[in-house]
Amino acid sequence: MTEARTDVGLIRGHAYSITKVVKARIETPRASGQIPLIRIRNPWGNEAEWKGAWSDGSPEWQYIPQEEKENLGINFDADGEFWMSYKDFRGYFDQLEICNLTPDALDEGDFSSRPRWEVATFEGSWVAGQTAGGCRNYLDTFALNPQYRLTVVDPDEDDDDELCTVIVSLMQKGRRALRDEGLDTLTIGFALYYLRDPEGSPKPLDTDFFKYTRSAGRSKVRGVKAYLFTCLVEFTQCTSRRSSISARSLCASAFPPALSS
Repeated sequence: MTEARTDVGLIRGHAYSITKVVKARIETPRASGQIPLIRIRNPWGNEAEWKGAWSDGSPEWQYIPQEEKENLGINFDADGEFWMSYKDFRGYFDQLEICNLTPDALDEGDFSSRPRWEVATFEGSWVAGQTAGGCRNYLDTFALNPQYRLTVVDPDEDDDDELCTVIVSLMQKGRRALRDEGLDTLTIGFALYYLRDPEGSPKPLDTDFFKYTRSAGRSKVRGVKAYLFTCLVEFTQCTSRRSSISARSLCASAFPPALSS
C-alpha cells in the first residue's frame, strides 16, 4: 500500500509502534474516572502526528490532572509520538502485530529450562565502489557486499530433526530522514550460503565462490540446517548508492551463534 498523509495526520499504509497503554485518570465537570489511552510513535520521528482527540495540545488534556500528566510523561514535542483514545485507535487502525523485539524482553524465569534465543547485531554500510556490490545480477562485484559468517548448533539434542531456527533481519538506518533531500529507501536484501569447508573457504568469499555456488536461502528465510557454517551476504540492488545498515541475527540455541564479519 502506498504511504499517503491523511487529513487527520496519520500516514496511510504506515507502520506505527505502540509505546505505552494506560488507563489515565480523568476529571470533567460532570464525572471523573479512567479513560484508556494509547501512545503511538511514527518511526519517522517528525511532525507527522495524529491531529484528533488527545493529540498534542488538544482540548481533552485539560481534564487530565497535572500530576497524572507528569506520571504519564506528557509532552507535546514534534517528535512523531502522540496519544489516541482506544476508541479512535480501533477506528483508524486495522492491523496489530504483537512481537518480541529481542531475547532480553523475555522473562528468563519462565524459560530457564528451555533453549534460549541469542541475538547478535552488526552495523555497517554500503559504499559505492567499496562495499556496494549490488545484487546477483552484478556478479563481478557481488562479493564486495558485507559478509558475515554464522555457525549454528542444534539446541534440542533429544529430537532427530537436527534443525536450528535462525531469524535474520536487515534494515537501512536513517534513510527516511533523507527524503527531504530527494533520497528514497533502497531495495535491499540478503542471501545465505552454505560453507562445506569453512576453514578452506576464502574470507571474505570471492567472486569465484559466488559464480559456482547457489544460495541456500534468501531474504525471509526462517530456518537453517543445524551444524551448518553459513555466510550471510547483504546487498542493495544498485552498486552506486550509499546507505548505513544494521543486521541482526536471532538464534534459538543453547549457545550464542558464532558470528564473524
